[in-house]
Amino acid sequence: MKPTTCLRLILGDQLNPQHSWFARVDEGVVYVLMEVRSETDYVRHHAQKVIAIFAAMRDFATQLSANGHRVHYIAIDDADNLHHIPHNLESVAQRMGCTQVQCQLPDEWRLDSLLRAWQHDTPLQVTSVSSEHFLSERLDVQDQFAGKKSWLMETFYRAMRLKHAVLLDESRKPVGGQWNFDADNRNAWQGPSGKRADPPEPIDTRPTHDHSVLWNTIQASGVQTFGHAQAQAFRWPLNRAQALAQLDDFMRDALPNFGRYQDAMHTDAWRLFHALLSFALNVKMLSPLEVIRRAEQALASGDAPIEAVEGFVRQILGWREYVRGVYWANMPGYDEHNALAHSTDLPKWFWTGQTRMRCMQHAIGQSLEHAYAHHIQRLMVIGNFALLAGVSPQQVHQWYLGVYIDAFEWVELPNTLGMSQYADGGLLATKPYVSSAAYIDRMSNYCTSCHYNKAEKLGDAACPFNALYWDFFDRHQARLQGNFRLGMVYKNLHRMSDEQRTAIQHKAQALRANLDDL
Repeated sequence: MKPTTCLRLILGDQLNPQHSWFARVDEGVVYVLMEVRSETDYVRHHAQKVIAIFAAMRDFATQLSANGHRVHYIAIDDADNLHHIPHNLESVAQRMGCTQVQCQLPDEWRLDSLLRAWQHDTPLQVTSVSSEHFLSERLDVQDQFAGKKSWLMETFYRAMRLKHAVLLDESRKPVGGQWNFDADNRNAWQGPSGKRADPPEPIDTRPTHDHSVLWNTIQASGVQTFGHAQAQAFRWPLNRAQALAQLDDFMRDALPNFGRYQDAMHTDAWRLFHALLSFALNVKMLSPLEVIRRAEQALASGDAPIEAVEGFVRQILGWREYVRGVYWANMPGYDEHNALAHSTDLPKWFWTGQTRMRCMQHAIGQSLEHAYAHHIQRLMVIGNFALLAGVSPQQVHQWYLGVYIDAFEWVELPNTLGMSQYADGGLLATKPYVSSAAYIDRMSNYCTSCHYNKAEKLGDAACPFNALYWDFFDRHQARLQGNFRLGMVYKNLHRMSDEQRTAIQHKAQALRANLDDL
């Protein structure tokens, strides 16, 4: 066997078998994958997230070996595991007698800074290459908006559509005559038995896997997790083939109805018509462009309407790429922002789902059960409540980063700290995304049979969202009343009598003081 000349590090979110690294077999190259406590412990993760990444890494290593590549895999319970990425690399390099290490550029600042610092300190020759995944570079968003007061995702999205020729006609105009069909994608869902006889939620066709042995190993190694492991009936994809099968199912069964119901929520349907592809995308089993092209094919063949296809494409080509650019333009330090000075502790029921608020009970309960909730549940239910209640944005960020299987900091942090919690003061979102019970009631069945009354602001039976909503704008009036998108909110607030506003303030103060008891 040829002597080892180079180690190539593969991180848990770099499981892309189509990377150019793997185009040919080089016996002098050893691919190194590792399960380390420094990655499991920097935040407390959902059990399914740890299982999924470890199981997918192990599957990826097996595939590489089967294709003739040399692989060195460090399991969580290996005796020689130093549980630190650079330390493990140096140990392996010493044992194999090689002096070169190659890395794919990490997507998280934490790991990027760790490897950059190590590169300067180690005698090993360390170089980095692209992960060959994203459709934009780290600083493209920053460069596009250089010198401009405001950044708008829509502007970036349209530029990306033109750059990659996505959903354009022969004259490079948007297919369907407009760039954005968001206004057509705001239907609630009542199910097949409802008045409108809405289409049923598609059957979950994902295969199940038994990871009981791996889960026992994870627990025995002392990794602290939360949520339901579902180790014996695990549903998340472990490799590209399974991810492609899931993509096929989505295109056939869910994309046609995705647009209309993408903001809908219902206690009888935990996923509705969402793709459940974000984990596969974020660990790079799938490329964003191939997913986008498949959606375009569905439109061209008449299998899905433009409203659904454009809405789906916008989430990937627009929002996903955009928030990554926002992340790299503002790190380090973005995670420390707290523009509204919120400091209340996260309620204890965020870890159990045991609250009398039916919307929070379902959205958090679903998150704990499946390690997943769709964007409206994350933004307009869970995040909405946390922002109204004045919860520390750093605590909210840590919870979101841990609970969701698709949460990696580059995508989660801007969505949570910026879009959801307005902690960056409006850099990402043009206004705080908050609502009273009315919006939640309009988009879901959560308010039905809830302990609280959606129509009341005051009293023991009043929905907490209502008093918290008006008090939020009252408390932050100096900062927010000049926002052009909030004019109607403040007009309605100022119509209230002093007695009404005082009563709402007292109610909200009592709620914030007793969040654990809601």
